[in-house]
Amino acid sequence: MADTGERGGGAPQGLEAFTSYLRSTKGMILAMETLLCIVVLICYGASRYAGYTTVPVVEMIFCIIFFIIFMMRLDRTITFIHWPYTDLIRAVIGALCFLITALIAMIGSHGDGAAIAGGVFGLLAGILFGYDAFTIFQTLRRAHQPAATSASDSPDV
Repeated sequence: MADTGERGGGAPQGLEAFTSYLRSTKGMILAMETLLCIVVLICYGASRYAGYTTVPVVEMIFCIIFFIIFMMRLDRTITFIHWPYTDLIRAVIGALCFLITALIAMIGSHGDGAAIAGGVFGLLAGILFGYDAFTIFQTLRRAHQPAATSASDSPDV
């Protein structure tokens, strides 16, 4: 059969999937996390303490991976991983690592403007990762809340 170029009613593909996911709240949060990771990476890379670049590199890679997984809806096809809990763990670890690294960079770098700027942006990234963890936690809590029982649902005695 010849390909007519028409797609069924399936999921959006390519650039359409990217732009539609980027407009969602989770897509915007992941994109902002990635951008802040890049800014922190540049600042730490320009400083005298280039060893701090590990945190933004690792977190940026995880953000990109999760963005692609959620954008392409692979979380619905790969079901042996509980994606919301995995995303929650990623966000919590990212928030803690960024906050600790940023505080160490800002306190320990005397006169190194790039490290201080990286620390400030790292604090912002830590706050954003913390907000992401909070929103994921709220979503999980809402999903696992038992339905309210009413008087009509109780069995007659």
